[in-house]
Amino acid sequence: MKILGISAFYHDSAAAIIENGEIIAAAQEERFTRKKHDPGFPKNAVEFCLKYAGLSLSELDAIVFYDKPLLKMERLLETYYAFSPKGLRSFLTAIPVWLKEKMFLKKMLYTELFEIEKFDKKKVKLLFPEHHLSHAASAFYPSPYEDAAILTLDGVGEWATASIGHGQGKNLTILKELKFPHSLGLLYSAFTYFLGFRVNSGEYKLMGLAPYGRHGSKEVDEYKRIIKEELIEIYDDGSIWLNQNYFNYATGLRMVYDDKWEKLFGFPTRPAESQLEQKHCDLGLAIQEITEEIVILMAKEAQKITGSKNLVMAGGVALNCVANGKLQNAGIFENVYIQPAAGDAGGALGAALAANYLVFDQERKVDSQKMDEMSGSYLGPMFSDLETELTSKKYKAKYTRFESFEELSKETASLIADGNVIGWFQGRMEFGPRALGARSILGDPRNPEMQKKLNLKIKYREGFRPFAPSVLAEDVEEYFECKTSSPYMLLVHGVQQKRRNQTPDNYESLPILDKLYFLRSDLPSITHIDYSARIQTVHKETNPRYYQLISDFKDKTGVGVVVNTSFNVRGEPIVCTPEDAYRCLMRTEMDYLVIGNYLFDKKEQPEWLEKDNWQEEFVLD
Repeated sequence: MKILGISAFYHDSAAAIIENGEIIAAAQEERFTRKKHDPGFPKNAVEFCLKYAGLSLSELDAIVFYDKPLLKMERLLETYYAFSPKGLRSFLTAIPVWLKEKMFLKKMLYTELFEIEKFDKKKVKLLFPEHHLSHAASAFYPSPYEDAAILTLDGVGEWATASIGHGQGKNLTILKELKFPHSLGLLYSAFTYFLGFRVNSGEYKLMGLAPYGRHGSKEVDEYKRIIKEELIEIYDDGSIWLNQNYFNYATGLRMVYDDKWEKLFGFPTRPAESQLEQKHCDLGLAIQEITEEIVILMAKEAQKITGSKNLVMAGGVALNCVANGKLQNAGIFENVYIQPAAGDAGGALGAALAANYLVFDQERKVDSQKMDEMSGSYLGPMFSDLETELTSKKYKAKYTRFESFEELSKETASLIADGNVIGWFQGRMEFGPRALGARSILGDPRNPEMQKKLNLKIKYREGFRPFAPSVLAEDVEEYFECKTSSPYMLLVHGVQQKRRNQTPDNYESLPILDKLYFLRSDLPSITHIDYSARIQTVHKETNPRYYQLISDFKDKTGVGVVVNTSFNVRGEPIVCTPEDAYRCLMRTEMDYLVIGNYLFDKKEQPEWLEKDNWQEEFVLD
């Protein structure tokens, strides 16, 4: 059974292909087009998946789109009707697009697919599962569990904004749903907007900002009181009700009514890129803590109605690593598994898996000894030595080619230990938003200047943003308060107490940047302001080269941890090709680039003559 899954036309378009239940390939369109969160039809991703699987469209059993567009249209029309006469401007903007394009999505899909290859529509089925079913399938079917509760959380699909389901063998049942306009994802996005970040891309910045809030302070408590009394009602089962008098997303062109929020919180919507103040941090912490409270209540409800000891999660809110860590520590479930491509991109994979098991009734084989069926999420394209050498010739680049990877790994580990920043490009590209050691920028976590250098000279992004550690899986408890694996960088846990430095008495009253550059542990570049870290455990079986590099770094330094951030500059998608990687090297103050067995020293490269400017090419996220 050969099935292609597609997500498109909202954000993070992607394609995935499975054969007899095995996940063969998956990729986001943004990596090919270089447009971050590209919402267009994923032609390049589809072509890659077909090529990697050795299949044509004609050989497929089905093509599956990740949601039901007619149900979305129903929700739009009913929402505008319910809120009328408000929302006329938004209605006049949105409805012509829906009538012209999305009402005729099946025709659009065929048109796009036929540009790749003509095929017999009677032989290749075109299917449309519901959005949250696609999310649920993406989490349950790759997991190592025969039985699991399923929790999906995002902004909105067709009507559902959250769902609880139960997976048993090959069967998956949605048991309970929260409906639009009441949405935890949209609530979090509303605060993302109000605090000056871009909706649908800046939510992770809000998560990173929250720890700068003053935990347990009267200011944070007051913000939480206002939110709970004016904006939201939280029920025992985790369901929520949002006061639409304060929100404008249902029928408007903005997330909130700015004037009402200014009156509520005592300050206006923060302009993008403007100075962050303590009040912004405190409000960020307030909504983060409320989000964690809701997620834990929903998880308790999921356990109550399924009785399962396992939980799987997907949807954009499942990328909130802080909430995930708190949920895991709550001990509601014995095991928690999160789909690494939890957002809409993962819907492409979930749609294909849902069709495989629920439509075509295929048998599911679960290997509980494996971490999961995601192959470490290394499901994208890989490139040959020839392609690296052609890139080198194009740019007259100089390199050293190592005969053995072992030799290259030891040299790279030494370069990192000496304070250099390394672009690391190996094997198949990651599927999902996280760089996991295939397309990563690496540094020394012991170096107190590394966070500042990476933020300001490599990534060109806000200085408050934290960086993640990649740690040898067997060493995780030596450095972090984490007792499980975290291969996809989706869990935040504390740095071990023995590694922490004591804060000064006046710490809470210090300005934000003074707090930021206080050395909080013996691994200062990966220790966030609240002594936490977003952990990636590195496993030999899924990424042997990355595992080898960190092992060599440990042999040299005694520390089995490196700093890992995504291989891109701010606003750019993660690099896909050797050429993308080389261009990123030359546009930044990165020191070295490693592609396969090739090492490029920035100091030896010819002058970068390209007149392009990444700050003009990429819209800031």
